[in-house]
Amino acid sequence: MKRALVTGANRGIGFAIAKGLADRGHDVLLGSRNPAAGKDAAHRIGATALDLDVADPASIARAVEVAGEVDILVNNAGILGSGSVLQDKQDFSDSMAVMVHGPYLLMHHLTPHMVAQGFGRIVNVSSGWGAFSEGVGGPGAYGVAKAALNALTVSAARSLPSSVKVNAMCPGWVRTAMGGAGATRSPEQGADTALWLATLPDDGPTGGFFRDREPIDW
Repeated sequence: MKRALVTGANRGIGFAIAKGLADRGHDVLLGSRNPAAGKDAAHRIGATALDLDVADPASIARAVEVAGEVDILVNNAGILGSGSVLQDKQDFSDSMAVMVHGPYLLMHHLTPHMVAQGFGRIVNVSSGWGAFSEGVGGPGAYGVAKAALNALTVSAARSLPSSVKVNAMCPGWVRTAMGGAGATRSPEQGADTALWLATLPDDGPTGGFFRDREPIDW
C-alpha cells in the first residue's frame, strides 16, 4: 500500500483522483483548505482528511509534518481568476502561490523520502491553457501559473532520479465548480490520466505532459 496526498481534493477532479487512488487500495490523504468539507469528502471514500491550504507555507509545513512519509503526490489545487493577466496584481500573486509555489514546497518537503526509498510519483494537474503550443490561454494569471507549473515539472524531473517520476497532465474541460456545468467531461474522465501517472510502473515516463494518457506539446 502506498500513501498518497492529493491537494484540493474535497470536490471535483481532486476528489475523483482521491477516490480512484483509494479504490486502488492506497492510503489517501485528502487535502482541503476547508476542514469540514475535507472531513466529509474523506469519510465518503475511506480517506484521511488533511487540513492544507497550499497558498500558505505555514499550512504546508504543518500538513507535511502530519502526513509523514508520502509516496504519491498529486498537486491538484487550483484557482481561476478573471480579466487579463496585467489587471489584477492579487490574482497573479494568488495564482502563483496556489499553482506554483505550493506545489514546489510540497515537492521540496516530500521528495527526499521518495528519493531515499527509490520510489515516488508526482502528478502536477496542469492545463492546455498552460501550454505555449496552445497559446498560454485562460483568464487572469491562470495560464501563466500553469505554464510555470509545467516548467517546474520539467526541471524537477531532470533533478530527480528516474525512480521518482514527475509528470504534468491536462484533464480537459471538466464539469466542476471551475469548469462549469457545460463542460464536456465528468470529473472521473478528467481524473483518469492523473490516476495513470500516479500509478506508473518502473519503466513509465517522467518529465512529460499528457492528456488522455498521450503526450502533448508544451
